[in-house]
Amino acid sequence: MRRRSTVPASPLPQRSGVDPVHLRLPVAGGPWETVRAYLLERLPAVAAQRVEALLLAGGVVGEDGRAVGAAEPFRPGAHLWFYRELPPEVPVPFELEVLHRDEHLVVVDKPHFLATTPRGRHVVETALSRLRHTLELPALSPAHRLDRLTAGLAMFVVRPQDRGAYQTLFRDRLVGKEYQAVAAVDPAVELPRTVRSHIVKERGRIDAYELDEAPNSESRIELLERRDGLGRYLLRPSTGRTHQLRLHMSGLGLPILGDPVYPVVLPETAPDDFRRPLQLLSSAVEFTDPLTGRPRRFESRRTLAAWTDPEAWRAEA
Repeated sequence: MRRRSTVPASPLPQRSGVDPVHLRLPVAGGPWETVRAYLLERLPAVAAQRVEALLLAGGVVGEDGRAVGAAEPFRPGAHLWFYRELPPEVPVPFELEVLHRDEHLVVVDKPHFLATTPRGRHVVETALSRLRHTLELPALSPAHRLDRLTAGLAMFVVRPQDRGAYQTLFRDRLVGKEYQAVAAVDPAVELPRTVRSHIVKERGRIDAYELDEAPNSESRIELLERRDGLGRYLLRPSTGRTHQLRLHMSGLGLPILGDPVYPVVLPETAPDDFRRPLQLLSSAVEFTDPLTGRPRRFESRRTLAAWTDPEAWRAEA
């Protein structure tokens, strides 16, 4: 088997916890005489003026950190780095609390509305970027992903060489995950119960959906307590499909409060509207540490507003 080439260390540091863009020129070469010609063809989404400006300003650098000029000859296999132009982001006005930090792991209590990792229009305002910057851990990487609208526990790996061990825990379903949610109570829905279904999430589509095929998802759902027509639910997913818990609760006729997607996709709210968070919380994770062999359990300190302060929650409607 051919060994994958190793990417050299970037000569450009991160900015606000965000890596510079890395490109490698085709090893097989091509019809391009200069780096400029290649970039203009390779990056159609980047305006020609932006590429020209980067080259003229010395914003594209090679492995040795030297600026690559517009007339730089094309060199097959060469590595290039530059900073992409990021659009302004609305700051998420909630703190990201670090619950645990050691030489292997960082465990945080993520607020609602903060994405776990850079994606789409959320790049700087993400848990990963914040942690890399504030903890001065540029190599920090996610062990798993928590939806932007979901609050609670998220795990990050300090050293790149340890990432696979922790990601394997999630892949092999060796992490006990507990969530709490607030939704209406329906006496006709018998609980506790285990929900299994085949979930499909298509790229470019906001909502996931279910098919009548062999199950690829499983959630244990239990009603912990009820009050004034609402219930506080304990959800234990044994799989990790996108939107799994939200879809399973909605399928029971118990959509989670504050859900803008299930059972109906609602019009997108303004980027600075943080009034009605999804009432879903990653409340606990439990596993045997693959590096130390020690049992670990982490619990969120966050609460769900619709349960702890229902009057304030209703006032935000």
